Amino acid sequence: MKIKGFVLCLMLSAVSFAQNASEAKLPYYEVPEYAESFTAGTMAARMVDALGFRFYWASEGLTEKDLEYKPGDESRTTAETITHILDLSYIIVNSTLKQANKKNDSSKMTYAEQRKQALINLKTAADILRASDDISQYKIIFGTNEIPFWNQVNGPIADAIWHCGQIATFRRISGNPINSNVNHFRGTVKQ
Repeated sequence: MKIKGFVLCLMLSAVSFAQNASEAKLPYYEVPEYAESFTAGTMAARMVDALGFRFYWASEGLTEKDLEYKPGDESRTTAETITHILDLSYIIVNSTLKQANKKNDSSKMTYAEQRKQALINLKTAADILRASDDISQYKIIFGTNEIPFWNQVNGPIADAIWHCGQIATFRRISGNPINSNVNHFRGTVKQ
């Protein structure tokens, strides 16, 4: 009986380690090192990096109960909020890729797939911005309308940060608060 218990503990530890290792491979477990110089590109990238870090930790380890939570009938669930952040991440990355926005169907994606794609989108956008000398070229394109990069800041980036706060609040209410080792000021996780 003791051997079965030991083997079970060992297996659970291995599964837990594998999940943690796969989580650490996603972008934004921690905020990347900051740039050595201040430019429009490095500042915009840092804003997207901060969003990525906040989204990583707001959405990390959510349970089915967390995903279904919503504070009222007129509110989105946490899962619907994650889908909205994914949609915002497409607007951000499409701008840096100089692509027009289109409707993305994420209805068949799991929470984990949506989360991963949003993090990848944000990392892609931040890397492009960080290397750019002129971020004015990254317009938001809806059909034939081109909207200046300025609107990224007060639009999709700020909106997504806002919604990360909602997810953090919702998960606390549903009994699963964010990891207390996360330091949002430093962009690190205490080990």
